[in-house]
Amino acid sequence: MDSREKILSRIRSQKGRDVLSKSEQDILARRIQAHKRNLVPKRSQIPPEDQIALFTEKMTELLTTVERVESSSQIPERIKAYLAAKNLPSRIKVSPSPLVANLPWEEVPTLEIVTGAGAEEDEVGLSPAFSAIAESGTLMMVSGPDTPSTVNFLPENHIVVVDVKTMCGSYEEAWDLLRSGRGTDDMPRTVNLISGPSRTADIEQRLIMGAHGPKSLHVILVG
Repeated sequence: MDSREKILSRIRSQKGRDVLSKSEQDILARRIQAHKRNLVPKRSQIPPEDQIALFTEKMTELLTTVERVESSSQIPERIKAYLAAKNLPSRIKVSPSPLVANLPWEEVPTLEIVTGAGAEEDEVGLSPAFSAIAESGTLMMVSGPDTPSTVNFLPENHIVVVDVKTMCGSYEEAWDLLRSGRGTDDMPRTVNLISGPSRTADIEQRLIMGAHGPKSLHVILVG
């Protein structure tokens, strides 16, 4: 019995039930395949360029900084400028994804690029978003060997690269994009939806940034 089956067996035992019958499995399979949609806000049903503007507006409201470049080749220089403006260290933990790891970093030798999973000592992390969602100003981040979730959450300062071609108006469209792009047999273990830097107001209703993750978030839109 593998780990997955052990976990499912414990859940069945706690729920007091056995493996689903064939008819119940068929019902469940049809429900999964149907992908019944939830509500899609009217504000998200707008042209692509307006979606980008809405995404930027929502992100800014959530205390996120956003900038846009024409080409990914401009990213290293823009990150250098961003780090200097924020007085942040030049060492960056970069996700192994070719979308960010293979940028022309050699053109900015003052930056120290370290690829791999995030660690507690990392102050700045860089990762690519799978998609961006305009309706709420949200980043869809998927986990995988090339996109470890630790880069999203352990560094205190997070920079995310978004290809504007992946911009979606609504959550439903983003899930459609994930299903069509990955297929049912290659879904990521984790999907994280990030709207702004980490924050909490649990303590005396005072807003505390970076409570459970990065205290700053910077998004670079490409295209």
